[in-house]
Amino acid sequence: MELWIIATVAAALFQTVRFMVQKVLATGTLSATGSTFARFAYAQPGAWLLLIVYLWWTGATFPSLEWKFWLWGLAGGVGQILATVLVMLLFRQRNFAVGITLKKTEVIQTAFVGMVLLGENTSFGGWAAISIGLIAVLLLSKTPGSGGTQWQQIGSKAVVLGLASGFFFAISGVGYRAASLSVDSADPLLRAVVTLGFVNLMQSLIMIPWLRWREPGQLGAVWGARRTAIWLGITSMLGSLGWFTAFTLQKAAYVFALGQVELIFSLMASVLFFKESVSRRELAGIGLLTASILLLVLAA
Repeated sequence: MELWIIATVAAALFQTVRFMVQKVLATGTLSATGSTFARFAYAQPGAWLLLIVYLWWTGATFPSLEWKFWLWGLAGGVGQILATVLVMLLFRQRNFAVGITLKKTEVIQTAFVGMVLLGENTSFGGWAAISIGLIAVLLLSKTPGSGGTQWQQIGSKAVVLGLASGFFFAISGVGYRAASLSVDSADPLLRAVVTLGFVNLMQSLIMIPWLRWREPGQLGAVWGARRTAIWLGITSMLGSLGWFTAFTLQKAAYVFALGQVELIFSLMASVLFFKESVSRRELAGIGLLTASILLLVLAA
């Protein structure tokens, strides 16, 4: 089995656990922005320790970093910040499994981003997959117990948050792949660890002044939640390492596509851990979206 496949599945598993911890924090003592900062802040020690140990273990020298690395790393980092905040807000609107599924439209949106920004063509099968994905979003857009027509529901807050988070995750994935590929090293793991360390650092430095300005009490709350947040940092670091490794070895679209295994993990978490109910309509939407993603992989 190829390394990028192992890295992607592991990343999806750790990301599911990380989102579970974030959901607990974001619906409790921390705000959506505070819980987002916590994942980057508590991942810092582990990320830098991992980099130091890896350099010592392999005897490798620290690679040079060109301006492209900082530019793409910043784009990917900011995209991930915005996407994560939107997901935390989404969890307050819908259950865990549906929230993760709406976020996972990042795969479909990557096709549009690639076409617009990179001029990449999409095959007939690809457009068919996108169409199935849109039907799935229509099914998931209906909030249980709410009124209004289906087309009114498609503009609901939950759907807007889900689609927006998927868009910024798509930007994040492309940015991280470009940043890791710009690292001057032939070792994919070293590229991933270096990217992880510096991107996490940039994200933390961006969010600290923002929180002090807009939500001054959240920095203290993040420290107060350290007993739970430390697990957020560990799972975040391991998940990010998996994603960065996969992005270094394979195209972002393929990585995102395989990463849809997270839908299965999130459904299990929603039912078994959060004790949330999932309707038949929502199960159908999740199934259709999964099918559209698999079709997109075959058409790619």
